[in-house]
Amino acid sequence: MSKQPQPTISPLKNFFAGGFGGVCLVFAGHPLDTIKVRLQTQPKPKPGESLLYAGTIDCFKKTLAKEGVKGLYKGMAAPIIGVTPMFAVCFFGFGLGKKLQQKHPGDILTYPQLFVAGMLSGVFTTAIMAPGERIKCLLQIQASTGHIKYNGPMDCVKQLYRESGIRGIYKGTALTLMRDLPASGMYFMTYEWLKNLLTPAGKSHNELSVPSILFAGGMAGIFNWAVAIPADVLKSRFQTAPEGKYPNGFRDVLRELVREEGIGSLYKGFNAVMLRAFPANAACFLGFEFAMKFLNWLAPNL
Repeated sequence: MSKQPQPTISPLKNFFAGGFGGVCLVFAGHPLDTIKVRLQTQPKPKPGESLLYAGTIDCFKKTLAKEGVKGLYKGMAAPIIGVTPMFAVCFFGFGLGKKLQQKHPGDILTYPQLFVAGMLSGVFTTAIMAPGERIKCLLQIQASTGHIKYNGPMDCVKQLYRESGIRGIYKGTALTLMRDLPASGMYFMTYEWLKNLLTPAGKSHNELSVPSILFAGGMAGIFNWAVAIPADVLKSRFQTAPEGKYPNGFRDVLRELVREEGIGSLYKGFNAVMLRAFPANAACFLGFEFAMKFLNWLAPNL
């Protein structure tokens, strides 16, 4: 690990810089997120019929042809509203997790400690993430099924609340936790590891070049999703299923998926996820580092 003394960790600065990183992430990654959800939830073809989308490129072409560029940015209001505070809270949780494990300011944390700090950020984000993800998935699939039930994010919240109360809005929270705890740990640990690896001897992390930050951020996104995809597939299925279809929660979803489509189906949408993960998270960490530099210049003692 790099032996440079660490600057004092400020969870508050992490909060604001993380929010900015989140906005950068949504703009860079939303089109491929739409494709990912459509591929994961497309209906099973009837005998003799072919699948609605043959794969990532086919889904991209059909969406563009049918709905234009706007189609790729469908449902983006919900993630912008949800992702900005979510990434703010996520980076705040990571900053807090690091600070809580330091005996003295400036202590350098081990990789397992960074993993634990990352997992804490996952706990923080799930509270915001679970409802936002549920609404996003429902809005994204209704466009491809052609059955318009919700007029937008707020209408979706109202209808879900009317139908099944707060539980309806938070459906899939346990799966979101199962996905986000290990994935968040992996995310931040990988980023810090690559930052250490790419920082020349005797130099500080603040002197990392833009391509290095983009590479470390993009790879962190890929490692994060490599861990998260199986739980994400189950969560997308569970959150978009009709009420009562899976009485035992994720166990039922897992059983049905593996029985009908084999174990490989847990990695559905893999190409779309990985294609999105690199640029979206590269943009996120670049936004975060840029905002951190600005905040350190603006308020050095905060």
